[in-house]
Amino acid sequence: MKEPAPMPRRPIPAITEFPVSDRDAGPYGITRGPDDALWFTLVHHGRIGRVTTEGEVTSYPLELPSGGPSIIATGPDGALWFTEFRGHRIGRITTTGDITSFPLPTPDAGPFGITRGPDDALWFTEANADRIGRITPDGHVTEFPLPLSEGFPSAIAAGPDGRLWFTLNRANAIGAIGQDGHVALHPLPAPDSAPVGITAGSDGALWFVEIGAGRIGRITPDGEIDEFALPDPAARPHAIAADTDGNCWFTEWGANRVGRITVHGRIEEYDLPSPASEPHGIAVGPDGAVWTALEIGTVARLTLR
Repeated sequence: MKEPAPMPRRPIPAITEFPVSDRDAGPYGITRGPDDALWFTLVHHGRIGRVTTEGEVTSYPLELPSGGPSIIATGPDGALWFTEFRGHRIGRITTTGDITSFPLPTPDAGPFGITRGPDDALWFTEANADRIGRITPDGHVTEFPLPLSEGFPSAIAAGPDGRLWFTLNRANAIGAIGQDGHVALHPLPAPDSAPVGITAGSDGALWFVEIGAGRIGRITPDGEIDEFALPDPAARPHAIAADTDGNCWFTEWGANRVGRITVHGRIEEYDLPSPASEPHGIAVGPDGAVWTALEIGTVARLTLR
């Protein structure tokens, strides 16, 4: 495991929090939409929200309020697609707020992560069913079983090799699935790492967070793994997103911070101003700023000058 010397923590040059809900709603996943706004899920209130870069907020109720919308991603059709973890459905919302949902063939599947694939379909994880799913823009679903049980597949990202890469939170591994359904598994070196978020970096590798071990991981398409320890092993990193400068940004859910790691493994951390804000999802916005969904009912915008 690599342990680069962390860079000194610095004050955040510019940060703004936009209230988007009450504290009970739970802003969770967030992504840049095709309309250059930020779209986010309200996991506890069954709504999808939208916030502009100026802070104007709109939200839309789901048909099933208890569905637990979790991760959200922009699809190939100009709409936003999201998982309903408790409702066992995949949802679609247009930029004007029209919502459609698609039930999954497997009961109690628990869809969680979702991303646009290289085949212009949406690929998602079924955390409760040990499956990876694929849904076309017209709603046709295919499911691929994984060669293990109780692995809890979590986040998923499109890799540079045409495969979809995903974390196996309870199996302590990273997986990759081809468009033909072939699966490769890569165990992590340390036990109980519990990987969650994953993203494609600018360096041709996949970067992921280990919520159980307080580390950031990197895996190449051929399975070579590096790990970088955070200064605080109890930080509980949760989500990760790549920016346009070659860095990856991640949330530290247990430490109330946002972090940045370079392709060389240098780490910077930035304290969030509101205490115990529980940062979850993270995305780079159309303005170049980093946007984070905070479970206290706000979305934070962070800019470094």
